[in-house]
Amino acid sequence: MNAPLPFDRGWRRWTVGITGMNAIPDNPGPGLAVARCLRAAGFDGRIVGLGYEPLDAGLYHGGLCDAAYLMPYPAVGAEAQRARLGEIQLAERLDFVIPCLDAELTTFVDNQAALRAMGIGSLLPDRRQLAARAKDNLVALCERLGLPVPRTKVATNPAFFDTCESDGWRFPLVVKGPYYDAAVARDPAEASRAFARIAAQWGYPVLVQEFVRGYEVNLTAIGDGDGGMIAPVMMRKRALTDKGKAWAGVAISDPELEALAAKLIEGLRWRGPLEVEAMRSDEGLYLIEINPRFPAWTYLTHGVGRNLPEALLRLAAGERLAEPVPPAPGVMFIRYAEELIVSPDSFRLIMVDGALNAAPAAAPSRPSRMFG
Repeated sequence: MNAPLPFDRGWRRWTVGITGMNAIPDNPGPGLAVARCLRAAGFDGRIVGLGYEPLDAGLYHGGLCDAAYLMPYPAVGAEAQRARLGEIQLAERLDFVIPCLDAELTTFVDNQAALRAMGIGSLLPDRRQLAARAKDNLVALCERLGLPVPRTKVATNPAFFDTCESDGWRFPLVVKGPYYDAAVARDPAEASRAFARIAAQWGYPVLVQEFVRGYEVNLTAIGDGDGGMIAPVMMRKRALTDKGKAWAGVAISDPELEALAAKLIEGLRWRGPLEVEAMRSDEGLYLIEINPRFPAWTYLTHGVGRNLPEALLRLAAGERLAEPVPPAPGVMFIRYAEELIVSPDSFRLIMVDGALNAAPAAAPSRPSRMFG
């Protein structure tokens, strides 16, 4: 662990930037859930929403965000991100930032030292850790740590699907993007279409993975940077969107999943939030993905008594975390969509200036006692 962040006020009064403020119903970003967790924990500092599109709903959510700014797309590079955060820092005096999207993690990781020099703290992995858990390196990582993983291959040409059965691959197969998106393909034609769509939207590499029959279980936690896992929360999906994202889920207790995640975090010496996705089949538990951020279902961690965004700020502030309360299995979440009313002036400010001073955040609820 790095030394605690050198702030002279408690974490509840920090100014925190949070990305991932999109709220697309079938694939929402985690940012709104992270912000809700902080408000539920009694956080009464400022939350600054950081988005990539003028239609990112969280940018206009005055009950959660006190201000909002557009960011350059991660593909533009670390320098553009650094420059934009420097501009935002002059206006907002950010104390901490929580990146919530896979595609931006590389640039945030590369900018950690520069952001810290500006006074912006974070708890993130390093480049080596980030690369080790990438989808195209997952098999190598699992082989090193002795963890079960489906057969996976990097595909560079859709012609692979015309001959893959002769190499022992069997349909259905899962075709996956480097950051997001996955499709189950039942024949070569369907696989080729999925390959073209995913490559066009997300670029390369495109991954092909053996299909595991079973049900998905997820775990989210924080790695302390020394091999320890903080406050894991586990969930089984109960209802899915067309993109396979959880529309409803239920908290579970799965010792095998918890042990798998602990071994991953210890082997990587992971620092910061992460989500582990696994499939449970009749043959056992298989690791599918490791996402280097909080998931969109993060608000469930508050619901079961282990508010992970709260724990992240406490950890960054140098607090010694008490043993978290046991999570409550059976607690469910059900996602819903709501309409935010946005004035023409607010939308114009985001479109033209890329910035919006939102209404003051709603009064926080009673301070949490989840971590002492």
